[in-house]
Amino acid sequence: MGKGGYLGVQIFGMVAVAIFGQAAIRSLFDHSATQLWGAFDWVPGAWSGRLIVFLLLAAVGVVLAGWAHDRGKRVSR
Repeated sequence: MGKGGYLGVQIFGMVAVAIFGQAAIRSLFDHSATQLWGAFDWVPGAWSGRLIVFLLLAAVGVVLAGWAHDRGKRVSR
């Protein structure tokens, strides 16, 4: 994968952090609201289950963006 590919993966990771982080924070303030247009209403555990999934997906985005950033710097050397 070239430098542009890693940049794309990094952008995808950052977008995931923004979307799922915002959904997790909104979920903390309004437990009954449907986050992300109800796409995660299938998750068992009601509010707490969805919050855990949002936080895990945000963490995956952080790890993915960091990994792609590091790999992209190695390719450009």
